[in-house]
This record gives sequence, structure tokens and C-alpha cells, in this order.
Amino acid sequence: MPPYGDQTYTPPAAMPDYLIRHATLRQLQVFEAIVRLGSFTRAAEELFLTQPTVSMQIKKLADSLGLPLFEHVGRNVRPTEAGLELYQACRKIFETLANLEMKMADLKGIKRGRLRLGVITTAKYFAPEVLGEFCQLYPGIEVALKVSNRDRIIERINGNEDDLYIMGQAPSDQIEVEAFPFAPNPLVVMAPRNHPLVGKKNVPLSRIAEEPFILREPGSGIRDATLKLFDALDLRPNVRMELGSNEAIKHAIVGGLGLSVQSLHTLTLEGPDGPVAILDVEGFPIMRQWYMVHPRGKELSLVAQAFLKYTLEIEPRMRQRMEALWPKLSHYFREMKKTTTPVSRKKKKR
Repeated sequence: MPPYGDQTYTPPAAMPDYLIRHATLRQLQVFEAIVRLGSFTRAAEELFLTQPTVSMQIKKLADSLGLPLFEHVGRNVRPTEAGLELYQACRKIFETLANLEMKMADLKGIKRGRLRLGVITTAKYFAPEVLGEFCQLYPGIEVALKVSNRDRIIERINGNEDDLYIMGQAPSDQIEVEAFPFAPNPLVVMAPRNHPLVGKKNVPLSRIAEEPFILREPGSGIRDATLKLFDALDLRPNVRMELGSNEAIKHAIVGGLGLSVQSLHTLTLEGPDGPVAILDVEGFPIMRQWYMVHPRGKELSLVAQAFLKYTLEIEPRMRQRMEALWPKLSHYFREMKKTTTPVSRKKKKR
């Protein structure tokens, strides 16, 4: 009986009956996570499973295939030749299923569906709120939010693991993407509330260079923008320490360990009158943008299209929120010429 219309139905040339009977999609999901993350423990954490459960699933899968899938090198694991073949097959299977899931969601319409969003760590200060507002408009939407550092988010883009990504700088030199600016991301100099420079006007950057300074870790966009400004004036910050967490840096500032440059978004919860103060420094704020990013040529689901459209419409509200935190920004925003035209970021040819 043809599946539809009068078309002739031709069964597959080879149906993998054995694997269908003995392997499960869950086992393949566990296997893929181990290879991608390089660890049974990290795979268990990502999938919310116990490590014994992960080990048991992999043993069953290996027994079904009749070949070892991993070899241990010290404390690390890496796939065998059979494991590498299975990994490539898994990625194809999951990509096909993800496309099927997207098409099914589209058939249901915008009232149903799933949105997977990956964001860099600093975006965690506003991304959940934006997601919450979107879900109030579309209460039937399921959302998954992954917060990670820039390098891991780039890996997720390369692996096409999410629908959209929020980044402070599009990875133009590593992968072809479409990047849509949708909100301001001003960088400011922060100090403890009792610092003698608090309240001073237009503090020279050379004066800031004399203070102990706290930098983000290498690879951070905030770090790169900060050092670029110092280099432009032939200055070097007096780096006391490097930290990879915005919250850790804020605690270090309050503890009197030094000054730092942070996104103004990191003060969203405590506001401008909390224990961390904003300094009025020459060259600041460094005006950056938040970008909504996806791989170039990616087919977005109806849900992802709706969320992208929604974020491009909230710029005025995001700008007002930043102005409330630091009124000086009003002048800078008046000078900026905003556009929501997508920017193509092509991988450089080597």
C-alpha cells in the first residue's frame, strides 16, 4: 500500500533489523555525549544520569555491536576505530531527527515547539528574562538554555547543537555565521563603593593603569576590548589576577583586590547603588553589541524565527535598562546609529 497518493512505495534496500532490535536511541545519545565531551563523568552530568547508568548503557551498546567502542588513555577515554564510525553515524542520525522534530513543530504552528538557546556567560544576566517574556507570549514553547564560555559556545555552533546563540562578538574568524545585533552591551570600569575615584569626572586611563587590575581569562571578548583600549594609549594595566567568572570578579572588586572592566549587564540585579560602583573613565564606556547568531544557511524553525524577531524588537527596552543603571549612557546612545540588518561573518581563507 503506498504511503500517500498513487506513488509506488519502495522499501529500503537494507533495513538494520539487528540494530533496531538491540540498540536504542538513548544508548546512541549517551555514546555521542561521551565522545563529544571526552568523559563518562561529563556525559553523565549533561544527561542527568548516574555514571554507573552511563557505563551500563555503553556496555550494552558495545555488546550489541560486538566491538569495543572506547579505549582508556590514562584517565581519559577516546573512541576506537569502531567508535569513530559509530560517532559519525550518530551525528547523521541526530541531525535527521532534529530536522524531523523541527518540521513537526512547524506543522503544529508557533503554539507548540522547542527552542534551544546557547549563550555566553555574561549574557546569563538578561537571557533568562528575555526567554521568560517570550514564553509568556507563547506558553506552549519548551525552552532549553545552555550557558557556557565563548570557546564552548563556538564548539556548539560548529556542532549545530542549538537553534540560536547570544554572543558579544560573532566568531568571524572560525565559522560562517549570520549575526544580528539586538541589544547594547556597554563595558564600564568597576570599583568598590568606597574607592577614592568614585564620583570623580573623566578619570584619565593612565590613572586607572596605576591601580591593581583584575582581568577576565584569555579568549574573553571583554579582556580583548579592554587591552585594546590600553594599547591604543600605549598603556599597560597593572594586572593583579585573572578570573574566569563575572561573579568572582565582582566579589574580588568588593574585597578591594582591584578594579575591573565588566559588562554593565552584570549589575542588573543589584543596581547602580550596590557595593560595586561605576567609574567615569576616559575612553569608557566601550560600546559593544549583543548578537543573535546562527550558522550561515541554517534553516530556522518557526519557533526560532519568532524568537529572533522578538529579540530584534526589544532593543529600545534594553537600551532604557542600561540608561537606568548609568544615565551617562544616554549621550552615547544618541550618538550611535543602530541597525538590525544581519551581518554575515565568513570564515577567513587560510
